[in-house]
Amino acid sequence: MRIDAHQHYWLYNAQRDTWITEDMEIIRRNFLPTDISTTLKEKGIDGVVAVQADQSAAETQFLLDLSTMYALIKGIVGWVDLQASDIETQLQAYKAYPRLKGFRHIVEGEEDPDFLMRPDFLKGISALTKHGYTYDLLIHPRHYASTLACVAANPEQRFMLDHMAKPAIKEGKWKEWADFIEELAEFPNVFCKVSGLATEADWKGWKSTDFTPYVAHAIQCFGKGRILFGSDWPVCILAASYEESLSLVQAQLADFSANELAAFWGGNATRFYNL
Repeated sequence: MRIDAHQHYWLYNAQRDTWITEDMEIIRRNFLPTDISTTLKEKGIDGVVAVQADQSAAETQFLLDLSTMYALIKGIVGWVDLQASDIETQLQAYKAYPRLKGFRHIVEGEEDPDFLMRPDFLKGISALTKHGYTYDLLIHPRHYASTLACVAANPEQRFMLDHMAKPAIKEGKWKEWADFIEELAEFPNVFCKVSGLATEADWKGWKSTDFTPYVAHAIQCFGKGRILFGSDWPVCILAASYEESLSLVQAQLADFSANELAAFWGGNATRFYNL
């Protein structure tokens, strides 16, 4: 089964979706599975993991509702307030929805560099571990140190690094990101999505070779058993079509065997998210 492990859906709301700024006009509209399903079929993608884009219980319910209507949604990464005093009760209630595989907080938007090490947040991560849910890491460089500390403190928790931690490809920055990836990959409970790359490069002028050193480093560090594909559709269309998003990743996999390709394009996502 070929899986796109990172897609978003929304009914655009200008008051809510303030992160979609004026330079992102192209995605200031509704995006639903019907907008991408034909392309997925043409490209041999059998299913997707739908990931939250808004931090609310309503967002999680919206994705759950979509999953009852669209079979292509194989798993959901929702949002829950991990710092809530009743987090255990909330997670227990979510057990009624088997397609809900894990949760994500948009930590990259948090100014506190130690957000991931807040005591209440760590209690929430422990609750995820107890209830068998995954956690997707969406971070900014200021969170590198606390990310490493959080992961080290939770060796039984399954963590997924989104977008390869968003390397600054356009600016050509390397060392801080590369050192972080090397350190994070030492933890065997962390997987990594090769996703959202084009939007970290020059939106109008990227070349496939721009991504090569970054993807190669992530593969070298995480190994071919803990790395997988995600498109970040529809955000990706700011810089690359869905087809281009597939192609630019495919170009980085020349030395993968047939079995390794099968793992990258679906097996690793299936294993991590228990799809």
